[in-house]
Amino acid sequence: MNDTLNRPVSLLLWARSLIFWLLLAPLTLLFAILVLLAFFLPLGVRWSIISVWVRIVLWWLAASCGLRHEVRGTENIPDTAGIVFSKHQSMWETIALQSIFPHQVWVAKQELKWLPFFGWGLWLMKTIFIKRGTGRAAVQQLVSQGKQRLDEGIWVVIFPEGTRVPPGTRGRYRIGGAVLAEKTGYPIVPLAHNSGEYWPRRSFIKHPGTIQVRVGAPISTRGKTAQQLLDEASGWIEARMDEITTLKS
Repeated sequence: MNDTLNRPVSLLLWARSLIFWLLLAPLTLLFAILVLLAFFLPLGVRWSIISVWVRIVLWWLAASCGLRHEVRGTENIPDTAGIVFSKHQSMWETIALQSIFPHQVWVAKQELKWLPFFGWGLWLMKTIFIKRGTGRAAVQQLVSQGKQRLDEGIWVVIFPEGTRVPPGTRGRYRIGGAVLAEKTGYPIVPLAHNSGEYWPRRSFIKHPGTIQVRVGAPISTRGKTAQQLLDEASGWIEARMDEITTLKS
């Protein structure tokens, strides 16, 4: 299936996307170096550096490509740390979620830790690295490291489908994040968005428009199994996706 769902691409659209990438690449490298240079400073300082990068990138995305976003449900974000279950469709949410939720870390495959600059920066930001393909051991890594971050007041962002999925489709929701919630007692905050309609996966092109983001009420873990939590979170996310998705596969 074509991830762009056969949307037309004009020369102007291509040019605007090129302009976006021409600034994004050096800007990202610059801020990665700044984070590395701040290795001896408190984590909060490094997070502030990343936050500036996020604001610049989102502004530049709107200015160069005409792509903005609208968030509804921010009143549902609790004052204390929690676990974000987010739909995953593009690179956009890996940037924008940092402007929606407080200080956060992601779950990433262990191999990314060794990538020059980018991986080193992830390591300095206390990213949760797991060895994928190890089944129960990977879940144990997630629970152990995730609890440490949550107890420090840091949010944990999880893409439960594990990989980016095209608009109008649903991936297989994996149990790891729900096990983390069950074992730690921290709430799950579900999040839906349709970023893939404007910033398709594996696509150079960025389409103008407004990405719709929906933040759900925290899902309590009390008296629930990991599977029940996963079913509740995925059910909410997919119901919202049915409401905001305009491009169908």
